[in-house]
Amino acid sequence: MNIIAAIPARAGSKRLPGKNVKLLGGKPLIAWTIDTANESKSFTRVLVSTEDPEIAKVAKEYNAEVPWLRPIKLASDEATSIEVVVDLLNRIQSEEGQIPDAVMLLQPTSPFRSVSSIHRAIDLFKICKGESVISVSPAKTHPYWCKEMTSDGEIKPFISGQPDIKRAQDLPAVFQLDGGIYLSSVENILKEKSFYSQHTRGLIIENPYESIDIDTSFDWLEAETVLAQRDNSD
Repeated sequence: MNIIAAIPARAGSKRLPGKNVKLLGGKPLIAWTIDTANESKSFTRVLVSTEDPEIAKVAKEYNAEVPWLRPIKLASDEATSIEVVVDLLNRIQSEEGQIPDAVMLLQPTSPFRSVSSIHRAIDLFKICKGESVISVSPAKTHPYWCKEMTSDGEIKPFISGQPDIKRAQDLPAVFQLDGGIYLSSVENILKEKSFYSQHTRGLIIENPYESIDIDTSFDWLEAETVLAQRDNSD
């Protein structure tokens, strides 16, 4: 199966400027994802989509392809990952005359996803006959325990009619998107303009380190702490 890895990386992060090339554990953040994708040996190509020449240079140094710089309009805060992937696929088709079977979106803000998780996602994708696979992790806060606040400050259950469950072990299992892996057929992506298919499957990521998604300076500090703990245990 011809599966490509698509790594979106724009320069204009407001909450953590320059994060994609910022050094984490001695190498640029984006390099963690490129290295894992290459190490998995699961992809016919590892492609980085960026509008930024500096990110492109770093990506190439770590053996990713950057055949084109993406349009500036797809590097704005409003641009979505699916728009970036569709642009990438259209360029591959129009300029190279080919199209892959599937795309795995690997966001560079998830540096600790494992080769094993990539393999599991592809195995599940094949077993489920092409239904999309998206990674999830156990929810940090259960929605039964979430509250909303009225304009006068009164708190009410976020989910109305929820059962009165006092102990965490009695709560039904719920999961949240962790941003690490999105895998879908090209047919579904181009038809639905989405990584979700009719019966999207969830790939459960139990290791909390893998689910770290770096978006803020606090997230970055958490990632550095994880690395320090890993180094101390070696």
